[in-house]
Amino acid sequence: MNDKLTKSDIEKMEKEIEYRKLELRPKLLEDVKEMRAHGDLSENFEYHAAKRAKNINESRIRYLDKMIRTAEIIEDNSADDEIGINNIVTVKFEDDDATETYKLVTSVRGDTLNNYITIESPLGKAILGKKVGERAEVHVNESVSYFVEIVSFENCKDDSEDEIARF
Repeated sequence: MNDKLTKSDIEKMEKEIEYRKLELRPKLLEDVKEMRAHGDLSENFEYHAAKRAKNINESRIRYLDKMIRTAEIIEDNSADDEIGINNIVTVKFEDDDATETYKLVTSVRGDTLNNYITIESPLGKAILGKKVGERAEVHVNESVSYFVEIVSFENCKDDSEDEIARF
């Protein structure tokens, strides 16, 4: 299954790749050369740390490149009164009357610790396209589901501050 990404996601990843290739890569390569010149590599912690940083950078470039090549480009076609990508949504969980606020994002911007849920998550799928006051059934798996009610949402299309997730 390909990740569903917006043009903005792709642009942000391309910008990060460019930075990593043109600015970070030369610096990290120079660090490795400098640390290698310090002598015995078997006990040279700085050399191993520099080499590890270089390898992490190369892995990140490959990861982002693969995400771009395999992505399914989507657009937010939601109406102004429907929940769409990058909207901040408050939902009420009917089981316990608790309310939570989330930002609905694409998979490369998901961050559950900061209440950024993806459009591919069970809750994200359930609330995408809904309107204030509507109920949504969230299917966790074949035998477990629960209901939420859309309390409110803020239609914010700007995602420039959202980070692209790490691996």
